[in-house]
Amino acid sequence: MPNMTLSLPEDIYRIVKAHNEVRWSEIARRAIEDYAKKIALLNAMTEKSDLTEDDIVALDHKVKAGIQKHYQSKTSRGTSRKADRAG
Repeated sequence: MPNMTLSLPEDIYRIVKAHNEVRWSEIARRAIEDYAKKIALLNAMTEKSDLTEDDIVALDHKVKAGIQKHYQSKTSRGTSRKADRAG
């Protein structure tokens, strides 16, 4: 199996060094493996797509606007309910 060298911020490195009972290489290997599998799945899902990058950006904006609207309506309903109870 190939090896990889990682750089860590000093504060994280101190924690890692203080806990040699933890198999840090196994944790890193699993995290990298999981992330790589997600990327491979996304690549497989999108490889035959006809969407352009502009299409994706437009879709992203629509989805985020919908999410924002959803949570704003929940927030405004919650605020009006509190006002009803207080009055």
